[in-house]
Amino acid sequence: MRWIKISFPFLFLGLLAACSNTCDQKIVEVKLSNPGRNTLKVNADVVLSEPLNARIEYWVKGKEKEVFSTPVSRNKKNHHLMMTNLMPKQSYQYKVITEDGSCKAESKIYDFATQNFPVWIHDLFKVTAPDQKVIPEVFKKGFMLIYQRELPGVIFLINARGEIKWYHQVTGTGFKTSHFSQNKTILSILGNEEYPTSYGNEILEVSLNGDTLLHLKKGEKDFKQTIHHEILLNKKDQVVTLCVEQKIFDLSKYGGGKQDTVKSDGIMVLDRQGKKIWSWSVFDELDPLKDKNVVRDKKDWMHANSLNYDADGNYLISFYNNGQVWKIDSKTGKVIWKFGKDGDFKMPAGSAFDQGHAVHMNSDGNLMLFDNGTSKKRSRTLIFKLDEQQKQAKLITETKLPSEIYNERMGSAYLVDRKAILQTTSKRHIVVLTNFTGTFLWMLNTSIMPYRVEFIPEESLKPFLVN
Repeated sequence: MRWIKISFPFLFLGLLAACSNTCDQKIVEVKLSNPGRNTLKVNADVVLSEPLNARIEYWVKGKEKEVFSTPVSRNKKNHHLMMTNLMPKQSYQYKVITEDGSCKAESKIYDFATQNFPVWIHDLFKVTAPDQKVIPEVFKKGFMLIYQRELPGVIFLINARGEIKWYHQVTGTGFKTSHFSQNKTILSILGNEEYPTSYGNEILEVSLNGDTLLHLKKGEKDFKQTIHHEILLNKKDQVVTLCVEQKIFDLSKYGGGKQDTVKSDGIMVLDRQGKKIWSWSVFDELDPLKDKNVVRDKKDWMHANSLNYDADGNYLISFYNNGQVWKIDSKTGKVIWKFGKDGDFKMPAGSAFDQGHAVHMNSDGNLMLFDNGTSKKRSRTLIFKLDEQQKQAKLITETKLPSEIYNERMGSAYLVDRKAILQTTSKRHIVVLTNFTGTFLWMLNTSIMPYRVEFIPEESLKPFLVN
């Protein structure tokens, strides 16, 4: 931890401005620090002489009308307050505000300055947006979650101008996948260099203050398996993730060994102490011995690559190798239906997808996915309206990307304000915002390879981040 350079001696506040009423200021000490040497966050540890509510108001020096505020820390003597919304290499002013019922007191105004970004963060993101008028206002005000899988692992929240507004770095490992949770936290799978692509051995949840809320490591408690591609929270605040499953089979009739290992996928639910609550395996549904290509695919049979919830709380899981999406009962593990190639639904003409990614139910209640399109060498986003009773599927939206940014691996597609689609072409290091017909509205070029890029509306991040 590094102390921020500030314009007054190491803070011990004794002489404070008189407040507007008869309350006495109760601040004993304030210390500013820079946790993790993060340019965009400054921590203030405020010590009071008695339990009170406390918060900090702060602003860019010279812009006193544009005031930010930390969330209120309630009824404590020792307060941990984090100033976010900061910019690099900037001068700021702030004051501490304490309250107890109708009694409010303010400290004097003090100064601090932020450092510049580390050299390796400069110029990671470049935006092309020739016509600002066509970009939805929600997108302009919102943020995108993007992360680096290689070392050093970093999560970024960037705005529509490509500016880094928040980041969190770890050492010795990378962020294989990250997700903004319903609790306004960021939940991630971490993996060091021993774990390729989207596979990992750690689970990390951090708050927007940067505090570690959960950190589980493979080998602890019931967390024994390698995890991959997806991590979520359920309504019970438990962790839901994809995991590697493996079994021994006699594959000799296909040219394999009599004691051959087949690796595939499963779903694992852990509580916050690492105890396994529920699990499911592909082997519960399919027999590898009925697959003539099992020897070829035995190291990654099926290759599950996304997991999400249907509106009824059951699971949606997608498989890269067979081009299907399954709906699985979250209590019994029974497969309710299979959608896609050779599935249970009659597919509309031209809607067959190859190696889809980021399968989910969108805000309109329709099945949405990024179709890599490996057979046609053309990537696109597909949105389907499903009739689960009649097993009928209607293709609502087909948004094709230009062949120049065809993306054979990874990728994602998410709605933005029901007016546009944010699509990630990972292998091209490009993220694009298009309308439903595929017309470009905005484009991001990035130096890192983004596995997925999620859009987060501004209201979901207030007061920690605002544009």
